[in-house]
This record gives sequence, C-alpha cells and structure tokens, in this order.
Amino acid sequence: MAERIQKVLANYGVGSRRTIERWIEQGRVFVNGRPAQLGEALNGKENIKVDGRIINLQRNHQLKNEQFIAYYKPTGEVCTRNDPEGRATVFEAVKDPSQRRWVSVGRLDINTSGLLLLTTNGELAHRLMHPSYGIQREYSVRLLGKLSDTHCNLLKRGVRLEDGIARLQEIIYSGGSGKNQWYRVSLGGGRYREIRRIFKALDFQVSRLIRIRYGPILLGNLRRGGSRRLTLKEIQTLHKNVGLRAR
Repeated sequence: MAERIQKVLANYGVGSRRTIERWIEQGRVFVNGRPAQLGEALNGKENIKVDGRIINLQRNHQLKNEQFIAYYKPTGEVCTRNDPEGRATVFEAVKDPSQRRWVSVGRLDINTSGLLLLTTNGELAHRLMHPSYGIQREYSVRLLGKLSDTHCNLLKRGVRLEDGIARLQEIIYSGGSGKNQWYRVSLGGGRYREIRRIFKALDFQVSRLIRIRYGPILLGNLRRGGSRRLTLKEIQTLHKNVGLRAR
C-alpha cells in the first residue's frame, strides 16, 4: 500500500516527518531523478535520494516488515498468554499481528507497570533478554524510606540474593515526600523480580515500580495501556546492540 513520502522516510530513520517535509520544500529530496513533492505517495519501488545519498527501500523491506511495538503495561496485567487464574494478560490488550505472534522481550510482574517490548522476531527477543548482551533496563522506583550513601554504595557493589549476586549500575534520587521516596535505577540483568528482591535484601519495601527504558527504547510519553510501533531506526539499533545484522 502506497504511503506518503515523509512517513516512509521517517519510518526508515532518515529524519523526523517535519524535518523531511522541510528538506522536500528545499529541494533536497529526489524521487526517480526528479524533485520530490510534499505528500506524494510511494510504493517502495522508487529510487530515492536525499542530499545525493541513495535510500534503498528494497534493501530495508524485510526489516520494515518486522513488527515491533512498545507497550505501556499497566499493573494488573500478566505477561502470559493463558493465565490459569483468569487474570488480564498483555496479549489480550495487544492483539497478535495477522498470521504472526507477539513475543515479549522479558516480563513485568503483575504489580509492575511500564515499558514492555513486543516483537515478531523471536531470535532478537531472545538476545535482548540474554544477560550476556548486558542490555540495560531502567526503572522508576518508589521506596518506603530514603537510601543513605552507604546503601547506594552497597547496592552498586552488589547484594547477595538466593540466585547469586545482584547489583545496580546507577541510582539517582528523584525526590519524594514523607516516607515515599522516588529513585531512578538501572541494571543490566533481568532476573525474576530482581529490583524488588535487591531492595528487600536491604529491608526496603518497593511500593511502586515502573520500567521507563529497555536498552535504547524509552517509555516516553506513552499512556498506560497505550502502544506505538518502533521506527525502523530503533529496530536497527536493537539489532546492532545484540550483534544481529539488520537485513
């Protein structure tokens, strides 16, 4: 199906739609050897040049068809397809694409909200979750109580859990009032309920937990229960981060 040129080029990571519209008006974008027209439709077979650089739509066709979304999981949903307790699942909220199935990149427990990535590329999902690639996750955490410098140093050095040592890579105080204190924390692992267990090891209770970043992908301004498709540039970056060739 034909799509407007500014949308096509934006999906391929050439630039934002507004930037591409400006380039078209400046005569910097060419379609089949002629200056592009704002809003003209492309079917993917055209010869596109931006500032003399060839944009190969055919080469990127397979990658463009790979589906990948960012979803703001609310609390109360579980990350399984069929829950024996009959609870709401993320796969009921975000239906599978036609003739494909979503694969979740990691999980969030029922009481944790925030960014969940879903893809149709199982190999990419596996690598993004595997600890050997060290893909960083970032969370906004509300604690009952305030961390001291001693606590922060210990959390960065590592605390012992039942399945091994776990540590936070970064801890940033975000403010709070009374007993409720907010922090932004990041780590490179993805073990079951790891953030909650790390703080429990120091006798801190996590009263709220929101994942705000997975690797280079940010939760951004998504609303709870909302989703968006990743751009081609974002998908290419994910491939690169785990050593997969973006075809």
